[in-house]
Amino acid sequence: MSQQSDHTAVDDSSTDRRFFGQPWALAHIFGVEMWERFSFYGMQAILLIYMYHSVAEGGLGIDQTVATGIVGAYGGSVYLATILGAWVADRLLGSERVLFFSAIVIMAGHIALAILPGMWGLGVGLVLVAIGSGGLKANATSVVGTLYAPDDARRDAGFSLFYLGINLGAFIGPIVTGALQSSVGFHWGFGAAAVGMAAGLVQYSFGRRALPAASRRVPNPLPASRRGLVVGAAAAGIVVVAVLVLLGVIRADNLAGIVIVVVVAASIAYFAVIVSSPAITATERSRVIGFIPLFVVNVGFWSLYQQQFTVLTIYSDERLNRDIFGWEMPISWVNSINPIFVIILSGVFAAIWTRLGSRQPGAPVKFGVGAIVMGAAFLLFLPFANGPANATPLIAIVGILLVFTIAELFISPPGLSVSTKLAPARFHTQMVALYFLSVALGTSIAGWLAGFYDPRDEVPYFTILGAVAIALGIALLLATKPVLALMKGVR
Repeated sequence: MSQQSDHTAVDDSSTDRRFFGQPWALAHIFGVEMWERFSFYGMQAILLIYMYHSVAEGGLGIDQTVATGIVGAYGGSVYLATILGAWVADRLLGSERVLFFSAIVIMAGHIALAILPGMWGLGVGLVLVAIGSGGLKANATSVVGTLYAPDDARRDAGFSLFYLGINLGAFIGPIVTGALQSSVGFHWGFGAAAVGMAAGLVQYSFGRRALPAASRRVPNPLPASRRGLVVGAAAAGIVVVAVLVLLGVIRADNLAGIVIVVVVAASIAYFAVIVSSPAITATERSRVIGFIPLFVVNVGFWSLYQQQFTVLTIYSDERLNRDIFGWEMPISWVNSINPIFVIILSGVFAAIWTRLGSRQPGAPVKFGVGAIVMGAAFLLFLPFANGPANATPLIAIVGILLVFTIAELFISPPGLSVSTKLAPARFHTQMVALYFLSVALGTSIAGWLAGFYDPRDEVPYFTILGAVAIALGIALLLATKPVLALMKGVR
């Protein structure tokens, strides 16, 4: 695709305000992402309890600590897989095609969870969902980025609206799968996730041609002479992983730790590859270096935020009073509280950023405030710490998750946006994948940290993690000026 064609696509989008003031093409990405999040969060809301509930209750009877580690490792692997999805987009197929094919893989994973029994269904299903979700996540974000010129003031608001679609799906998914799980069984819940992803595919199939040509461009095509080498390396990697599993080196009980090590190594390597590339300019190199402090703070944020699917699930099962006028709310419905607040508040945040325009705070300030608020949310658990079983009022968790949401809206939509603004031209999608690597690391750490959670003595856990997040946020706020200097005009 020529530079002129790409430029024309951006120009068309700049005058298109048919979707709540945003380009109409955003509606198509909004839809497929909404259904993908319906299936993803619907499945994840019942995943942990499926693993540690007894066989008599329809679960797998896995040790609770091991189960939380698997959830963390799986979540980290989803974001780790964004590297693969981004590389395929930048070198082989382009972002839009990878997004479409990834949605098919996700649907296959949910079908496996629904129909395959025991550990086989769990393993096959999670691997497919992780690979597919990784491919979809980075590329959906990248495609949204192609709708806006670099100086378009609507960009952050557009990403906030895109984030609304994510949370509509995240709100509805756990309600549907939780209701099915509690009434007819876990596999019906997983089946509903598959149906949701199928709906997303059908909807997206009708709208994908309306996306800008830039979304299908391959920015750095892989020479045909090197494709055989890539296929061979991929096959060798699969064989190595299979052998390590068979030899017992990779086990369920150490999976989270292994994923953490892999993500740290991948992050360092990725930064090194991009910064050292001769294909980027000095300004682009400085911007990538400026992203490093944001990366670190983002890891800290997601290490706490993603405990909604580990510690908070256990807390909701064992510590939360879910009785509502004699009816016990399903455990998974707690995971729909945060998306409700995002749906309500994302429009408010989008309006604030739009109204402020160029006067809005820069990404370092948004990240720093988000980390501080996230730390404060963990400290809010302290008044209920070490209390009796199933005694924490539901309204308390609602309030804490409201604070979670405020923190999230300071970090996550701006994080997606700034990763596209700081990205070198030759590493556009891969820079988004680098952002998701920070989420991968935080998510894996969330699963590992859950192993230290003790319902009998909760004070140290919530105090230490809350204080660390607050300290990270304050450190970034103090470093705002030098970080903005490295970002070379990007805010």
